[in-house]
Amino acid sequence: MFEDNELFLFEDWIAPLTLDDFLGKHVLECGCGGGQHTRFVAPYCKSITAIDLNTAEIARDYTKSLHNVEILEGDIATIDLGRQFDIVFCIGVIHHTDNPDTTFLNLFRHAKPGGKIVVWTYSAEGNEIMRFIVEPIRKALLRNVNRRTIYQISKLITLALYPVVHTIYSLSIFSFLPYYEYFKNFRKLSFKRNLLNIFDKLNAPQTHFTTKNKCYEWFNPLRFKAGSISIKRYRGVSYSLLGEKLGPEQKYVK
Repeated sequence: MFEDNELFLFEDWIAPLTLDDFLGKHVLECGCGGGQHTRFVAPYCKSITAIDLNTAEIARDYTKSLHNVEILEGDIATIDLGRQFDIVFCIGVIHHTDNPDTTFLNLFRHAKPGGKIVVWTYSAEGNEIMRFIVEPIRKALLRNVNRRTIYQISKLITLALYPVVHTIYSLSIFSFLPYYEYFKNFRKLSFKRNLLNIFDKLNAPQTHFTTKNKCYEWFNPLRFKAGSISIKRYRGVSYSLLGEKLGPEQKYVK
């Protein structure tokens, strides 16, 4: 289903956390998709509980050989597991939920005091073309189009991007172009993964683009340990966010 060379993406998105930080930990993955990231983490952690609303069966089949994986079907914005975890991570999903603020608070509730929360989300900054051109067109033209047709459209777009990304976008003199940094990853990934990325953008029921201010609202020092908060731009179009939850003796904003 996935290519080995995609591991670098996950490692980039969770940085400065590393896979070694998962050793011996009880982990919650919010929005596991087909189980790709679950398989990356499972060899390191004590246990991983992975949740998805639509693809739990696919993830369950993809991870069936792993003894420490539990796949659950549910809405990451509202599910209550009745327990907390050492690490909670949500990669590329929070921006597709109905209310990212509500979703983030549910992630926060499921982290132990002293536990870590990792989020990777689309940024508002640097994504003007997606926000003001692609999204309105997508909503107007693709809202009632079936998944199979959207997949074929995504394939055509992916094919059309290859010549441009591997020529113009590979030259440093064109570094001023939008998505120049983003397309560095495009050149590293398989056609299948690039196709799935395009399909995800076109098929998602909604997409919220996270502002820098919103990142600081979520990961603020009244919720997270001083010095543990990391808010980093990634490839000019997204944010990688990390923080260590304060202990019970310290107050935080709900």
